[in-house]
Amino acid sequence: MSQIPASLAFAVPSRAKTLNVLETLVIGATGGALFLWANLPGGLISGAMIAVGIAAIGGRPLTMPPILTQTVLLLLGISLGSLVSQQLLQHMGAYPLTIALLAIATFCSTFGSSLYLQRFHGWDRTSAFLAGSPGALSQITMLAIEKGADVSAIAVVQTMRVIILTAALPLLLALTGIAASAPPPAAAAVASPLELTELIAASIAVALLLRLIKFPASWMFGAMIGSSVLHGTGLIEGGLPPWVRGVALVGIGTLIGSRFARMTIKTLLSHINAALGSFAVAIIISAVFVAVIAMTTQVRFADIIVAFAPGAMDAMLALALTLHIDPIFVGAHHLSRFVFVSIATPGIVHLFGRPQEDVDD
Repeated sequence: MSQIPASLAFAVPSRAKTLNVLETLVIGATGGALFLWANLPGGLISGAMIAVGIAAIGGRPLTMPPILTQTVLLLLGISLGSLVSQQLLQHMGAYPLTIALLAIATFCSTFGSSLYLQRFHGWDRTSAFLAGSPGALSQITMLAIEKGADVSAIAVVQTMRVIILTAALPLLLALTGIAASAPPPAAAAVASPLELTELIAASIAVALLLRLIKFPASWMFGAMIGSSVLHGTGLIEGGLPPWVRGVALVGIGTLIGSRFARMTIKTLLSHINAALGSFAVAIIISAVFVAVIAMTTQVRFADIIVAFAPGAMDAMLALALTLHIDPIFVGAHHLSRFVFVSIATPGIVHLFGRPQEDVDD
């Protein structure tokens, strides 16, 4: 019997890896369906995230391969772009002011969280700064490895912040009635097969172009831009079928929950207090800026809250979709913060941080 070439064997996923992916998807779908059945706000996202997160912490080898991650982000971007209309552009005049305030808020919350971690938990400055930087987790992780910071501690703080926001923010907005001030748009018709083909093709084309120029979150923003142009110009009226949008929301929740894979319970518990404390500091500082903007602009309060929430960009945009929040406003602000954090954090760490080994000595 001839043997399979090593190169081909390497390209084919192993049976164990395929089963791990299937297990991840089943757990995420089950959690999302359960929360949706319980009629919880943002149930598809938070249910999938919590179910997968618990299973991952429990030791299950859960994973989301790149092709599935990119597909989920592409579907999310298309769904967000389908909400674009002229009415959603009415607050664009306020963007320069609010984005400038967001940059200041990001700077203040990063330093506030960093100071808390240093004073109350004895962290070194480099690890504290990196843990306090909201968003851009992949860049933060690479920088932490390069600078010899405490990668596991930073991962716990960053991941817990995303988990708490994704699970709690929809519930908070619903209980306080804030999200009610942003009524859901009229249900869009499902695009025809030809329109869906054009929509997907345009979204993939723009995403690949953005990926070529190394634009951040290229799959999601490329699809969002392609979909926005087609819907904003009236070339396409309908959007994705509702069940496809549901798949995208469950996928985002599953992706967030899978971040707990390879994180032991001991590691999580050893840094849980630091994660909760630094999260509280960041939220308090962000709340001050949210209040200032709410009192000085005509932007809807719910839009401001989601745009300024110090969470992951993909998670916050998914919440914008499920909570009927202005996707353009939220997307512009989270992208701005992503760019700000990616550019500014290395310089901040260089000026104010110190390598982990300096602390150990």
